[in-house]
Amino acid sequence: MLMSASVCLALNVYFEARSENIDGQLAVAEVTLNRVADKSFPNNVCDVVWDKGQFSWTNDGKSDRPREAQAWATAKAIAEHTLKQQENELLQDDVLFYHATYCNPYWSKDFYLTGRIGSHLFYSRSKPLGNS
Repeated sequence: MLMSASVCLALNVYFEARSENIDGQLAVAEVTLNRVADKSFPNNVCDVVWDKGQFSWTNDGKSDRPREAQAWATAKAIAEHTLKQQENELLQDDVLFYHATYCNPYWSKDFYLTGRIGSHLFYSRSKPLGNS
């Protein structure tokens, strides 16, 4: 079944950040689109979302069908909004990674922490501006 970019992005927002506030969900959407624009990742939303090993929900063996109607409606609205924007609202364009604060993934030491929004920490490959 083919999915639109909007549906793929909404699914990623829903499963990665539905418990976050709007900024937290928007930041996850922005990271997804930052990856689309980065030559190291696939060049479309659905391929980024379903890229093997990138997002835990895509290979956790659980249903990928949203079950919380209000959270799904919010994720869809955020996806539509983010896809229409010409530039990021919250994150720099080079922020490509994040993880929940309760995790300590092995890869995080290889990147630069750029900030925290809700319960997610965000990372880029380059040192954030203003940090020495």
